[in-house]
Amino acid sequence: MSKSDTVLDEVVQLLIEVVGEDFLLDLEITRDTTFSDDLALESIEFVALAEKLQHRYGGRVDFAAFVADMDITEIMTMKVGTLVAYIEERTTAARSAG
Repeated sequence: MSKSDTVLDEVVQLLIEVVGEDFLLDLEITRDTTFSDDLALESIEFVALAEKLQHRYGGRVDFAAFVADMDITEIMTMKVGTLVAYIEERTTAARSAG
């Protein structure tokens, strides 16, 4: 399994914790899954996801800073793969610096 697949699996697990397994029974989360249209994440769920990412990755992944540079349309249309790529970039950079 590649690092990218591992990160995707971790993000999927965190999303299941945030929105609940029952909600996701009929939905396969892929890199192309959108947070708004497909997962129907609300702002409070984004906050919960940010907290879980902070707990899982520590200071290496700052979800709030990541979305701070986006406009509302970019946030609403963001795909899971965009977050996975950000996590990969940040964790690789942290390993290289450390």
